[in-house]
Amino acid sequence: MVLAANPRASLEGQHYQVIVIGGGINGVAVARQCARAGKRTLLVEQNDFASGVTSRSTRIIHGGLRYLEHGELGLVRESLRERETLLRERSHLVHPMQFLLLLNENSQRSALNVRAGLWLYQRLAGKPSRAETTEMEMKRLERSLDAGRRWSFFNYEDAQCEFPERLVAEWLMEAVEAGAIVRNHTEALAVDVTHGRIRGVLLRDQLTGRDERVNTAWVINCSGPWADRVCQRSSIRMSKPMLGGVRGSHIILPRFTGSPNAAVYTEAADGRPFFVLPWNDQILVGTTEVADNGDPSRTVPSVEEINYLVRSVAQLFPKAKISAQSVKHAFAGIRPLPYSPDSKPSAVTRRHILHDHSDDGAAHMISVIGGKLTTAASLARDCARKIGLSTAEPNTLTMPSGRALDPLLDETVLEIARIGGVSEETARGMLEWHGKRASDIARMALVSAELRAPICPHSSHIVAEVVEAYRREFAVTLGDVLLRRVPVALGPCWSESCSREAALRVSAVLGWKDQAMGANLEAFEMERSAFLRPPARSSATFEAAAD
Repeated sequence: MVLAANPRASLEGQHYQVIVIGGGINGVAVARQCARAGKRTLLVEQNDFASGVTSRSTRIIHGGLRYLEHGELGLVRESLRERETLLRERSHLVHPMQFLLLLNENSQRSALNVRAGLWLYQRLAGKPSRAETTEMEMKRLERSLDAGRRWSFFNYEDAQCEFPERLVAEWLMEAVEAGAIVRNHTEALAVDVTHGRIRGVLLRDQLTGRDERVNTAWVINCSGPWADRVCQRSSIRMSKPMLGGVRGSHIILPRFTGSPNAAVYTEAADGRPFFVLPWNDQILVGTTEVADNGDPSRTVPSVEEINYLVRSVAQLFPKAKISAQSVKHAFAGIRPLPYSPDSKPSAVTRRHILHDHSDDGAAHMISVIGGKLTTAASLARDCARKIGLSTAEPNTLTMPSGRALDPLLDETVLEIARIGGVSEETARGMLEWHGKRASDIARMALVSAELRAPICPHSSHIVAEVVEAYRREFAVTLGDVLLRRVPVALGPCWSESCSREAALRVSAVLGWKDQAMGANLEAFEMERSAFLRPPARSSATFEAAAD
């Protein structure tokens, strides 16, 4: 672990009313909710905030059209309501996206059923669809598809959050503003249970190796696929596992000739739905569903999963000549779904479940099972109510459409550019990732040319954003910054030379010595390659299977 922040005060002997274990989007949402309700709250995360399942998602904010097939109307309704709230409140991060659902003559779903499902989907949303995919775009896409099939197109709207890591960073700061204490790189070694009730948590600061015991009235276990492990370490005996891990893998492709401008939702050869999404100037394809109860920190896409996704997109767009060599990166995460050994992964509910451990001899501990990106705030409200906090539902007024609500108006971009002495492109990028706080970062950038310098030669994002991540967003390592707070290293241009250039520019501002810069750079490269698996790591079988 490379330390890049000031030493942190000890937590030893502190008392909190609520301790939240796990700093993914669910854990951060729960900590924010509890802190806003006036509870003294501590949030701990063993790695970095949003570095687990949150960063390995398909990055869409949706009602779950496919959940209608399994009769989960309540989950769809909840998801659609939360989608609208995010579109209204986080419009710089969550954007409406046009989706095209494609069927061919071999599809397992009938056109009649799909039309009925889309009609119901819109009714559950409670407002007219804003889907506006043009006839020209549909024709362009149709020319790229397998011409040997008869395609039916269905148009609908959902939303995309390209960088849920940024959403987590904003919620994290709001939790702190409400009084929460937050610690990344802090592992919960065990929960202390005495006489059938939670008393505290034993923590290990990964930066110093120091063990600390903190006291608490409640523990909310939001550790996702690690939830069962938290209980095992704490000697909380369960009659059966809470989770049945399901691995979801994705591949990232460069944009190709004929690649869609709208999101495509269709079926693979085996009938499983999958997405082909424009994302971060690239194409994101996923996902798979494979049972995986191994160590979540070591999960990687299998060669078979990568082959499956390559074949699926290659069969959909045969003219693009997509092969295994086209894959830039692959990544995988474990969905923490409820333990359902007799069910297919696709049939297991995505609704969150709050497991009360009172009957397991650990009163005042709640474990969160399941959930999804879209419904994290709703899950947090349910958690707060579960521990007796009064929590109101958000305002559900429908967001009107139109330019008046665009947070990235040209006038705002020009104002940010003027404040910081930066280009309009840089100002727009800052607004897209930092919203209303962009003006503060711009003022910081005005201090020196080093702060206004781009993070790497290909990026419009600047070093001042990195400094802000260390200063206010609880970043500790270079990976915390470049993969999550200012995620330029997820972009299509990024290479080892970009990493070196970024490390040099950041070290010049933060005052790192050569040794510290080298250690930060090495740790960052290791983390990035462990997350975004380069295709070179695949075997020869990978190459042959995609032909």
